[in-house]
Amino acid sequence: MEALLSSLGMVAFAEMGDKTQLLSFVLAARFRGQHWPIIAGIFIATIVNHALAALAGDWVAMKVSPDVMRWVLGLAFLAFAAWALVPDTLDEDEQKTARHGAFVTTLVMFFLAEMGDKTQLATVALGAQFNNLLAVTMGTTLGMMIANVPAVLLGETLAKRFPLSKMRFVAAALFAIFGALILLKVNFGLGLGGL
Repeated sequence: MEALLSSLGMVAFAEMGDKTQLLSFVLAARFRGQHWPIIAGIFIATIVNHALAALAGDWVAMKVSPDVMRWVLGLAFLAFAAWALVPDTLDEDEQKTARHGAFVTTLVMFFLAEMGDKTQLATVALGAQFNNLLAVTMGTTLGMMIANVPAVLLGETLAKRFPLSKMRFVAAALFAIFGALILLKVNFGLGLGGL
């Protein structure tokens, strides 16, 4: 349960104002009235992407000593904190008009947009930390859905009322706290005892 909740919270906040959340807004605007195919595309792209990322984290955890892993994870989360402070924009390639419908376009664009994104790399780190593929994948996928489903359903109305630019600071703080706790070997019920 710790792996699920930590993964969910970390990714839900990290995704606020992220490139893939901006992509959700763009897709909802482009494919008006096709919310469910967009949401299904986001879900499938995320679960596949994050399952692979969590699996990579599991593999890394088995190959690296716990002490080295503690330093790698702690410093990685501190780097994610700095990265979260940088606002995301969409690449021009991601803004081109789609020809394949809402579901396929969302599936492909979301999967590609997540490659190397901070939430994907955080999923690798969470997979290494918790060594629980299912819980981490479920948590990070739910976190992505919590951040992106409202973006699809509410579109511009949400963007005007919810200060997404401020959420970067919340995400950065969470990453920094998580990184510091790992480096200090503090265990406050976050599953850090083994590190």
